[in-house]
Amino acid sequence: MKNKTLLILAAGMGSRFGGLKQIEPMGPNGEFLIDYSIYDALKAGFTKVVFVIKKENYEVFKNTIGKRVEDKIPVEYAFQELSDIPSHLKFPEDRTKPLGTSHAILAARHVIHEPFVTINADDFYGRDAYLQAANFIDQMADEHQYAVITYHTVNTLTENGSVKRGVCKVENQYLTQIIESSIERKNNEIIASPLDGSTPFSVTEDTPVSMNMFALTPDVFSYLEKHFDDFVNKNQEKLLTCEYLLPDSIMDMIHENYVKVKAIPTSARWYGVTYKEDTNSVKQSIQKLIDDTIYPCHLWEKEEH
Repeated sequence: MKNKTLLILAAGMGSRFGGLKQIEPMGPNGEFLIDYSIYDALKAGFTKVVFVIKKENYEVFKNTIGKRVEDKIPVEYAFQELSDIPSHLKFPEDRTKPLGTSHAILAARHVIHEPFVTINADDFYGRDAYLQAANFIDQMADEHQYAVITYHTVNTLTENGSVKRGVCKVENQYLTQIIESSIERKNNEIIASPLDGSTPFSVTEDTPVSMNMFALTPDVFSYLEKHFDDFVNKNQEKLLTCEYLLPDSIMDMIHENYVKVKAIPTSARWYGVTYKEDTNSVKQSIQKLIDDTIYPCHLWEKEEH
C-alpha cells in the first residue's frame, strides 16, 4: 500500500465556520460530515489528512476538528490566501471572494509529496468512494494518470431543490468532458442546466456525475502553477469574481494530453446540506448507517460497555 493523503477543501466554509456554531452536527455525538470523511479515509488506508482553510480559522478548526483526529492520523494545514499568487500577477484590492478549488489545491503544494484525493469539507462521500480511490492510488503506475470518482446522478440529489454537479462524459472508462451543471428532478425527469448558460438537457438516474473527488499526484501542482497566468489572462474582465476551478483545470489537462483521467464509479450515496431542509434527512441517514453498524455511535471514542 502506498502513502496517500486526503486533501479536504475547507477554505470556502468561511464565515459559516465562525466558532463552528453555525455548522450543524450530523452525528449523535456532535460529529460533522467531515468527521465521517476522515473516518472512512482511515478505513480505506489513507495515511495523512491535509486541511485547506482560511488562516483566520486555524485556531478554531484545530481545536475542534483537528484535535478529534490528530491522534489517529497525521494532520497538516494549508492556508488559502488571496496573496498566495505569482508575484507578477495582480487582483483588485477589494476582491474578497476565494480564488477557487485549483487555487485551494495549490495552497497544499508545500505539505503534500505523495498521491492524494480531494474532497469538499461539507459533503458526505460514503465508504465505497474512499475504497475505490485508495485502490486506484495503490495501483497507480504513472504520475500523469489521475482518476475521478463518479456517482450515479440519482445518488446525489436532494428533494429540496437543485444541486451543483459535474455531469461526466466517459469513453472507454476515461473522462472526456465535465459539464458543470445545476441538476434537479422535475416531473419525473432529471434536468441538468449547464452553469455556462448553454441549453439544459436531461440525464438518467445512472448518468455519472462528479462530486469533486479526484485522485491526483503532486505533479498537478506544477501544472496549476504554470497555468495560473493563463487563467488570469482569460479573466481580465472578471477579476473580482472569477475562480480557478479544478474541473476546468482537469479538462485543460485532458485536452492537452497532459493526463488521462480514469472515471471510477462508486455505489456510494452522497449526503449533504444544500438546503436547511436537508438537515433532518441527513441526520436520519447517518443514524441508519450507525444502526447498520457501518459507523460506531461514538465515532472517535471507545464505546463504553
